[in-house]
Amino acid sequence: MSRYANLLLETAGGIATLTLNRPKVLNALDEATLRELGEAVAALESDPEVRVIILTGAGEKAFAAGGDLAAVVDFGPLQARAFARLAQGVLGAIEGCAKPVIAAVNGYAVGGGCELAMACDIRLAGSNARFGQPEVNLGILAGWAGTQRLPRLVGKGRALELLLTGDLIDAAEALRIGLVNRVTAPQELLAAARELAEKIAAKPQTAVRLTREAVRNGLEMDGARAEHYEAELFALCFASGDQKEGMRAFLEKRKPRFRDR
Repeated sequence: MSRYANLLLETAGGIATLTLNRPKVLNALDEATLRELGEAVAALESDPEVRVIILTGAGEKAFAAGGDLAAVVDFGPLQARAFARLAQGVLGAIEGCAKPVIAAVNGYAVGGGCELAMACDIRLAGSNARFGQPEVNLGILAGWAGTQRLPRLVGKGRALELLLTGDLIDAAEALRIGLVNRVTAPQELLAAARELAEKIAAKPQTAVRLTREAVRNGLEMDGARAEHYEAELFALCFASGDQKEGMRAFLEKRKPRFRDR
């Protein structure tokens, strides 16, 4: 049984599946759900048995239909800023998690839901998925780092078109512009996410962790600094027993036996 009020958590074979569980409101993200999400990700990050996290939404209609508007409609500026900073902190913790996070997007991922998906490392979408940042239609902007992550993923021009029109796009268009990695039939989505998670979980975890750090942190550096940083992380891999095992297994033409050390 999950100990969370708004989340479901299942762990098996080194893979944790975290499900937003407010289907009656299309898994809208209120303060309580955000706090639980942050707590759950922190717990999974520190769990040595968990190697990969899958994030999805309950039901067939929505991954997450943004922030819970009923909870924020009467906010003043200070409350709005505090709520945005809370959400940014939780999504930043997901992006910075030491374990890979895969979003399995079923149905609507709009507003804060799209921003949540973008904080994940990899996004798989069911063919019924819809993405967008429609905040401009409400007289606000995407305030959970959507104005920052979206242009980094799809480019400035395409991001501004989505942010300024508030238009939604389907899964095929999201794939075309690089917002998602893969599209599956809705009924195959979780199986595809788990297959991908199992593939990543089988890799030596030091190499997985340092690769993610190289990409995530290097994107915020100029080219020369990023290359220097990459070389330092490359060197760190050679302090790992799994590096010796992986290379020796390749040279000896056998399957490696990684021990995460």
